[in-house]
Amino acid sequence: MCGRYVRKSTRREIAAWFGAEDGDVVEWGESYNVAPQTFQPVVRRNRETGQREIVLMRWGLIPFWASDAKIAYSTINARAETVATAPAFREALRHRRCLVPADAFYEWQTLDRKHKQPFAIALSNREPYGFAGLWERWKHEGEWLETFTIITTDPNEVVAPLHNRMPVIVARQDYERWLEGGNPDQPPVDLLRPFPAEQMTAWKVARAVGNVRNDTAALIEPDTVADTQRGLFGTAEESAIE
Repeated sequence: MCGRYVRKSTRREIAAWFGAEDGDVVEWGESYNVAPQTFQPVVRRNRETGQREIVLMRWGLIPFWASDAKIAYSTINARAETVATAPAFREALRHRRCLVPADAFYEWQTLDRKHKQPFAIALSNREPYGFAGLWERWKHEGEWLETFTIITTDPNEVVAPLHNRMPVIVARQDYERWLEGGNPDQPPVDLLRPFPAEQMTAWKVARAVGNVRNDTAALIEPDTVADTQRGLFGTAEESAIE
């Protein structure tokens, strides 16, 4: 799954990277510990102009047919294998795809029954990237709320030693394909695959990231006093993890 991520790029940087309009969107501060149920910038296609736009949405998708917002706690992620058929996501996949700007994401590796080691995962070149996302518009008591989810898939060789899922990262050259309307009966599900491991890296970070109230740049600094030792993964995996 993907339950926490880093978004340190500014509005202007996100607009430039994703080729989106840098209009009158509310400014936001950087966040090194993005958690579900918070409002985050999302890139989608404007239905009127056809241009990419940046919109603030809440993380945790609420389907248009939902009777209340509680479902959002279980829809922060959508599985690539079932997203086309799951009632909560299938219409959004057909008509409301988006990109979720990020600079890194976190996963926790289980060490034993009581301890987990958090890792940060990013592109090796430290460039920003976009998660494959879906969004929905939900009306409650006359008010509209826009929400999103992040699609996950099988892990690549970097993430596999840490977790059995990873968020889908859309390659920059595929942004247009993911966002375009196209034939709703043939959404680009072939893009829902693990990102190439040779372009990614992971490193241990301090356990302070586990508390959502902690949100500073120090969270993504390498943890030099981690309880685990270099030999934890064995020789095969060490080459993929810093």
